[in-house]
Amino acid sequence: MVFKKMLSAFGVGGPSVDTVLTNPNTRPGLTLDGQVNLVGGDSPAAIEQVVIGLVTRVEVEGHDTEYAGTMEFHRMAVSGPLQLAPKQELSLPFQLPVPWETPITDVYGQRLHGMTMGLRTELAIARAVDKSDLDQVAVHPLPVHERILEAFQRLGFRFKHADLERGHIRGVQQTLPFYQEIEFFASPQYASTIREVELTFVTSQRGVDVILECDKRGGFLSAGHDAFGRYQVSHADADRVDWAQVVDGWLRETTSRYGSLRSQGGFGPGHGHGHGRGHGMGGMVAGAALGVAGGMIAGEMIEDAFEGDFGGDFGGDFGE
Repeated sequence: MVFKKMLSAFGVGGPSVDTVLTNPNTRPGLTLDGQVNLVGGDSPAAIEQVVIGLVTRVEVEGHDTEYAGTMEFHRMAVSGPLQLAPKQELSLPFQLPVPWETPITDVYGQRLHGMTMGLRTELAIARAVDKSDLDQVAVHPLPVHERILEAFQRLGFRFKHADLERGHIRGVQQTLPFYQEIEFFASPQYASTIREVELTFVTSQRGVDVILECDKRGGFLSAGHDAFGRYQVSHADADRVDWAQVVDGWLRETTSRYGSLRSQGGFGPGHGHGHGRGHGMGGMVAGAALGVAGGMIAGEMIEDAFEGDFGGDFGGDFGE
């Protein structure tokens, strides 16, 4: 009997948790719907809280080092304290709002190489080991994102890689402690001036801040450098403009000016402003600034939640 109690304290014979998503596909600004299914163990259990949270992998730059860590950036309590009887089955439905700034993980049904996203379920059991469950989530672009990504393809740019950088972009209103960089190899028509382009979307209910960072080639008498451009678009613009023409204009404007981080200060909102990204420790933002939700702090780096079951990255161009 004592042995069984010990096993229960270490989670053996304790309650189990399994989260089922109605649909693992979503978009920024929509919801993830599903239910958390609990099954009681061999003895009664006092559940303190059931919490779900979105987790992803984020690159962190420090003093001459860079590493990737797992961060939970959005969480919600599904249930407060409850008693679970032995073998009792309980289903807790939920609707988790997906933040507008949630990074895109899938385009045309393919995972962007370098992106990972999951819904983590925590079952906090009094005086016992926390139980958890992890489900893969796919975040698809909104129409305006999709049109801009299509425009890069139409202009001949090839997708290289995507990742999340911890920190804030100067002059841009961000609610999450990281931003996404979608990297492209330059197409032949731009190859004489640009090596690569990094594209960042910072999305809100009103529209999207589009930030471009162009890796410019050096000339006969000048060294290569990065040039930055920032543009604002509305969700309503998605089907109103020729996006290839718009993106081409952005690229030409961005690369026509010198935009190194060293020569630029902060910028206010507006069209076509340069920007700086806060790299290094000075540019980092504390995850705790997100505030408290569900009784715990979102935005903290957590242990590596992705254990080999989150494979399936797709390289190459979209839609291949």
